[in-house]
Amino acid sequence: MAGEQSFKAVINDTKPSAKGRSFSVEITGSNFNHFLGKKIGDSVEGMFVGEGDQTLNGYKLQITGGSDKTGRPMRSELEGGNVKSILITAGTGYKGKRYVKKNSKIYRYKYDGLRRRRNLRGNTISTDTRQLNLKVLEYGKKSLGSILGDEEE
Repeated sequence: MAGEQSFKAVINDTKPSAKGRSFSVEITGSNFNHFLGKKIGDSVEGMFVGEGDQTLNGYKLQITGGSDKTGRPMRSELEGGNVKSILITAGTGYKGKRYVKKNSKIYRYKYDGLRRRRNLRGNTISTDTRQLNLKVLEYGKKSLGSILGDEEE
């Protein structure tokens, strides 16, 4: 797998009956090439996710985010697939907290207006992307658990 490119796709089931379950799938080969150039917010067909019998035929998925090979999160406001250094407030890529030590205890505060310069990746999927976050928009005939082999009986 040294020369082969792949994504780790995390699929979130948005049905209330699923109770927020998520499934992890590897995307390789020609399916990898299908995702290149897509942006956060784009929808893709489920047949490009998974391999063999585990493809999600009939499903429609939306790209909600991801991260690159160093763990930098993708941010939807940044155009392109490059790393950019921006000044941000609390949100994707920065929690905006300060730790203060008082009376030998550590307290966590969220100040208003706290900003930090962070390196974040743009909203376009490139070869440096390693994880994709997907959510289900339209469901197929089979349940996600039965297709991906995680069905609890």
